[in-house]
Amino acid sequence: MSENSRSEAVKKMLEYIGAHLREPLTLSLIAKAAGYSQYHAARIFKEETNLSPFEYIRRERLTEAAHALRNEPSRVLDVALDFVFDSHEGFTRAFTNAFGIAPKKFALYPEPDDWNIPFYYLDRLKTKSLNTKGSVRKMETNVIFAQIMERPARKLLLYRSKNAAEYYQYNEEIANDPPQSLNGMHPWDYLCGVKEALYEPVGVWLPENMRPEGTGIYAHAVEVPENYSGEIPEGFDIIDLPPCKYFVFQGEPYDEKGDQASVGTCMNNIEKFNPQVYGYRWCDELGPRFQLAPMGWRGYIEGRPVKEGNN
Repeated sequence: MSENSRSEAVKKMLEYIGAHLREPLTLSLIAKAAGYSQYHAARIFKEETNLSPFEYIRRERLTEAAHALRNEPSRVLDVALDFVFDSHEGFTRAFTNAFGIAPKKFALYPEPDDWNIPFYYLDRLKTKSLNTKGSVRKMETNVIFAQIMERPARKLLLYRSKNAAEYYQYNEEIANDPPQSLNGMHPWDYLCGVKEALYEPVGVWLPENMRPEGTGIYAHAVEVPENYSGEIPEGFDIIDLPPCKYFVFQGEPYDEKGDQASVGTCMNNIEKFNPQVYGYRWCDELGPRFQLAPMGWRGYIEGRPVKEGNN
C-alpha cells in the first residue's frame, strides 16, 4: 500500500468517526468506510495517528462531551448517553481520568483556576490530524497540563541580551561577552544565589514594553519581592511587574539523555494553545513569558500571562 493511499484511507476513517460520534461504532463499520479489512484498517490507523481506533473514538467523545457540558445546559447523564457511554459512573470515571476534574464540577466551573487539564483535549481543530494537502500526519500524543497561577506585584531582576531571541543564542552571547561585574560567573549562576528570590530563576522572553532599544528578547531572570532592596550588579537590570495571572504548562517527564526532542515537541504544542477556550486571552504586556530550567524528572515547564475575557 502506498503512503498516499494509506493516508487517504485513514482520512476516510477519521471523517467517518467524526460524523458518527453519537452513534455506536464498531471496527467493522470504520474499516468499511476505508475499504479495508478490520485488521489492516486498525493497523494503518495506529501507524498514522499513534492511537488505536477506539482510543481515538474515546478521546473524541470526551472532547465533544466537554464542549457540550460547557456550552449547553445539559445533565451529565444526558451528555454521557449522547456520547454512547453506558452509565453515569463510567462516563464520570473516564472524564475525570482524562481531564483531572469531574464532569459535574467542570460544567459548573469550566475555567481552570484550580485544576490541571491536558489541553489538547479541549482545543483542537477538527482537521488537526490532516496536513495542508489533506493527508494524515502523525499526531503528537504528549500530555501537557495547564494551570492558572496568580502572581503578586513583584520585581524582575535580570541580565539582558543584546540580540538573543532564545536560550542557545543567549548563552553564546554570554560566552563571547561575559558580565564584567561577575568575574567570569554566568548570570544564571548569580541569579541562583539570590536569597530574596520568590521562585527559581527562569529564562524569559521579554515583551516589547519591557525591552529597551538595543536589547534582545531573551534573558535570564529571577522574580524578587516588590520591596526588594538587594544588590543589583553592574550590567543587570530590575523592572516592576504588576499582579497578574499566568497560564503555566507542564509536559510529561522525559529522559534527559535520550529524549531531548520532548522539550521541542512540548514547546511547539504550547505555542498552539488557545486560551480563549477557557475565557482568557494572552496579555504579554503584563509580564514575560518564562521557562524553567528543563529537568527530565518534572518535564518541561513554561508560563505566559493572561487576562480574563476574549477581547
